[in-house]
Amino acid sequence: MNYQLFHTITFNVLYGSIGLLVFVILERGIYLSYLGWRMQRLAAIIARPPGTAGRDIGGVAWADPASRAVVRYAQMIAAGATRERQEDFSSALFIGVDKKVSGRLWILDTIVTAAPLLGLLGTIFGIMETFNALAAGGVSDSAAVSRGIGTALIATAIGIATALLGLLGNNVLSRRAHVLMEDFKALLLNLSAGHQEPHGADLSVQAALPTAALSRGMVER
Repeated sequence: MNYQLFHTITFNVLYGSIGLLVFVILERGIYLSYLGWRMQRLAAIIARPPGTAGRDIGGVAWADPASRAVVRYAQMIAAGATRERQEDFSSALFIGVDKKVSGRLWILDTIVTAAPLLGLLGTIFGIMETFNALAAGGVSDSAAVSRGIGTALIATAIGIATALLGLLGNNVLSRRAHVLMEDFKALLLNLSAGHQEPHGADLSVQAALPTAALSRGMVER
């Protein structure tokens, strides 16, 4: 069995995992930042004086999933949907946006789990290749044996480092995604409140608050 070939393949897979990991972290980071900026714009529109928010939201033509969902929700409210229908529709919109926000994060979970195992596998193949070389030529140079084992252990180090990077990126992005979904939920609640209670001063004040404050429970909905 060609253990050297398997050892090389394991290294290549690890390097590919690192490249994919960096791409997903950068892509998700940029995408979630873009969604956060759009939600801030939507929150500013909804916080305008009562009677204008619905019309302004209806004129939004942004293509991101959060903006499309808010526009659809505003149109449904303007059409006179019942409270039960609004709740069901908002739940469906929430699920749809959550799929977009959490997309590709499963890749990070997979790499975090698989990278240390791949590194260990590469180390095993490297050590087995070293032992095969010793069996074929005999033990003549202890330094060469040490170098072979040291090279084999590099795979484990790369696997652990990859997992640590993936874990950090996954935790940061997952937290960001959670905050964005709470902000999106606050957008729907504020939009609905603005239409349900046109004379409610308390709701108007709440709608004007930053959605990040609502998402952290600083203000009771």
